[in-house]
Amino acid sequence: MRIMGVDPGTVIMGWGVIDSNDGELSLVDYGALKCPSRLATAERLGFLYIKLYEIVTKYRPDAVAIEQPFVSENVKSALAIGKAQAVAILAAVNNSVSTFEYTPAKIKRQIANYGTSSKEQIQEMVRLELHMKEPPEPADAADALAVALCHVQEVHLSNLLSERTRGS
Repeated sequence: MRIMGVDPGTVIMGWGVIDSNDGELSLVDYGALKCPSRLATAERLGFLYIKLYEIVTKYRPDAVAIEQPFVSENVKSALAIGKAQAVAILAAVNNSVSTFEYTPAKIKRQIANYGTSSKEQIQEMVRLELHMKEPPEPADAADALAVALCHVQEVHLSNLLSERTRGS
């Protein structure tokens, strides 16, 4: 199974692609899309859509896992990230790829067993899980890989529960 993870943002959007075969994980590729800061929000979203669409087309994932925006006191920021999330969903759906969404706390719990892990802890856990020599940079790409790893674990758990239910 090939999974693409996306850490949405309107200035920097992280992405990462991994393969999961019989419990073996391997890194395919990762990076971050950086929008020119001079662009208006609508132009940034268009830029992100085109680039993400190209990445999905190139790597042909079986699923795209996307981090949901964290809503705190800055509603304007959460809305902007929500727009970037929608762009990621469209890039996947327009390539006939299923999408899945995970909260930041769920991703952190799945990857580091702690819902309020730091960026550095997530980068290190991603490095270990994917047998990388160095932690992935930038942090946005590491976050995207963490989303993909979270999806792998969710699918694995779902499969285990299905097997258990069938065996009952």
